[in-house]
Amino acid sequence: MLILWLVNTEATLLESAQAGLFCAFKTGAANRINGSTLRNMSADTKIAELLTELHQLIKQTQEERSRSEHNLLNIQKTHERMQTENKTSPYYRTKLRGLYTTAKADAEAECSILRHALDKIAEIKSLLEERRIAAKMAGVYSDSDPPRKTMRRGVLMTLLQQSAMTLPLWIGKPGESPPPLCGAISASSDYVAKQGDKVAARVKAVDGDEQWILAEVVSYNHSTNKYEVDDIDEEGKERHTLSRRRIIPLPQWKANPETDPEALFSKDQLVLALYPQTTCFYRALIHTPPHRPQDDYSVLFEDTSYADGYSPPLNVAQRYVVACKENKKK
Repeated sequence: MLILWLVNTEATLLESAQAGLFCAFKTGAANRINGSTLRNMSADTKIAELLTELHQLIKQTQEERSRSEHNLLNIQKTHERMQTENKTSPYYRTKLRGLYTTAKADAEAECSILRHALDKIAEIKSLLEERRIAAKMAGVYSDSDPPRKTMRRGVLMTLLQQSAMTLPLWIGKPGESPPPLCGAISASSDYVAKQGDKVAARVKAVDGDEQWILAEVVSYNHSTNKYEVDDIDEEGKERHTLSRRRIIPLPQWKANPETDPEALFSKDQLVLALYPQTTCFYRALIHTPPHRPQDDYSVLFEDTSYADGYSPPLNVAQRYVVACKENKKK
């Protein structure tokens, strides 16, 4: 079982690292072009160094994989011989024990390299986010991240989709539980969202009704225990000051259904989900949880225009599904 876990973890880690490498190279390159505009060459230099280190780690992973394939082939051939001879002799048991020990060590070494690579990706993304926030505060924007109030609707929807796709997958070690803000696991009671974090925020609409919107944290006042947030769809137009109970932090990791199904919302569970092609959260029931790491939730939104009170199933990414604090149906 351990070997199977290691092999599955290697594949997931490699996929995550390669996806992150592409995203980091693409984003890093775009930001380096704008480095002179943002006047932040030290960050550019650090990102370039991290990208070089990341590239080397990916190469090391491929080299490690190539070395381990020979041993895995020997394991397969040994099992085939045992089946042909229809016996398990002490010789074969000893040989397989040695082969599996080597395979386990190879897999652990590859996992270690990939985890190191994912740490580099997280560091790069953190630097890019810090620079984006600094540019926003200074009123400086790039072509790849224009201010929301001048952004076309289609561009904003694409950015939200990319944010969901690049949300890192939580890959724990054997026996390690997923942390808060992984999938359906809520933040701890004393958690404070950081500047730039995306949240679901309950605000008053123009007609006086309240609604949950996708927002970005601007600041948090520890004296008043209140957040200042910007509507992601109307950045700079209106800033909301809200208490903590009106803020729900979005997941920071995707939960892996294959290894951590308990970190996902279950079928028929009531949630708040971002309605497709909008920036508002609405109450919904989980129709089908994700089956694979790359899958979305299938949800049924509350909708009185349908006979049963719910819409047909719609897909919503893990990034935009959070626990609903209101249990009663409206």
